[in-house]
Amino acid sequence: MTDAAHASPDMTPERSILRSTLMHVVLIALSFVMLYPLLWMLSGSLRPANDIFGDQVSLIPSQVSVDAYGKGWFGLQVSFGTFFLNSLVIAVLATIGNVMAASVTAFAFTRLEFFGKRFWFALMLGTLMLPYHVTLIPQYVLFQHIHWVNTWLPLVVPKFFAVDAFFIFLMVQFFRGLPRELDEAAQMDGCSAWRIYWKIILPLSVPVLATAAIFSFIWTWEDFFGPLIYLNDINTYTVQLGLRSMVDASGASDWGALFAMSILSLIPIFLIFLFFQRLLIEGIATTGMKR
Repeated sequence: MTDAAHASPDMTPERSILRSTLMHVVLIALSFVMLYPLLWMLSGSLRPANDIFGDQVSLIPSQVSVDAYGKGWFGLQVSFGTFFLNSLVIAVLATIGNVMAASVTAFAFTRLEFFGKRFWFALMLGTLMLPYHVTLIPQYVLFQHIHWVNTWLPLVVPKFFAVDAFFIFLMVQFFRGLPRELDEAAQMDGCSAWRIYWKIILPLSVPVLATAAIFSFIWTWEDFFGPLIYLNDINTYTVQLGLRSMVDASGASDWGALFAMSILSLIPIFLIFLFFQRLLIEGIATTGMKR
């Protein structure tokens, strides 16, 4: 339906069009304000080094140069492609672990009966209020004792043990909206709990699984603190640590190269949101509406 159909009875079509136009202008202006830092960084990556912080205020470079991308890609001891590959492997493995572990745990909380279920669910929700820094030292000591420091294992293995309560809660809310009659019909046909989870619950939960996967990938890709704590060898660095390595101790840097690699680091996230935004929106919307 058009905006005119939703307008009040005393509003003429001309006023309705004017109102709609003003709203769009305001939204476009706000969007530009939010995107300006990103556009400025993109513009800076295409400018010569001596022109990045010049007097020009235009986002369009007076002289386009792509030298910064070559300098940034090969500017460190290790090619930036290694950092991208490291981040991709860690993010994919962490995403798989989060989706698998969170979905199984959510299925247990919503479909199975076991002793202390309410207590364990409340305890799980309580971890949402626990800052990551509180558990950092005990975790680091544990991983140090089992010789996992300076490897990817501390960043990946815990994800397979349902450590992210947010994703569990998200899936619990979704699973609660699925009819229990489906489970009862499957049990009458002789299906086990595992088969119900695999053959019935998961196929009906694609939107929430996709939502959890997208958020998990983005948060892991953007994580700086975890890799900073556990990774010491530059060959194991992620993109975020690679970007930090481009700034020396005095704060000086080749800003053009840094901007160029920062732009490239945003491409995977942009592509994921571009191709999976329908599933993301659907997953968030259905999770909020189901009871």
